[in-house]
Amino acid sequence: MMKKDKNFPGDKDIEIILGTLLRVGVVASMSVVLVGGVIYLLFNHSGIINYGTFDAHKAKFSSIAAIFLGLGRFDSEAIIQFGVLLLIFTPILRVVFSIFGFLIERDYLYVLIGLLVLIVILVSLSNRLTG
Repeated sequence: MMKKDKNFPGDKDIEIILGTLLRVGVVASMSVVLVGGVIYLLFNHSGIINYGTFDAHKAKFSSIAAIFLGLGRFDSEAIIQFGVLLLIFTPILRVVFSIFGFLIERDYLYVLIGLLVLIVILVSLSNRLTG
């Protein structure tokens, strides 16, 4: 029987880290969206919005670069979009940490599966962001 090294995390430690990562990611994204929503309501409370039609050309923050530029201007809509980005990237970060966890455990089949999942996610995101 192989003795566990105390310097490397075990299965339970990795599960705790991954669970904490998901909780922190969701709470952080929720908090960012809440702050952006409050700022939006403070400065745009009298605006009239027509929800009956959607014009995609009016979307100011349709790219990650535009969102970061909007954050620099403290734009409330950019802050809300950044919170949504945090929510999207939280499970992606979980996949990355899972891959490292499987590497530590030397479970190479799951490393390969994790890498394939990560590639599929990144390819689909890149296709979505570029057109």
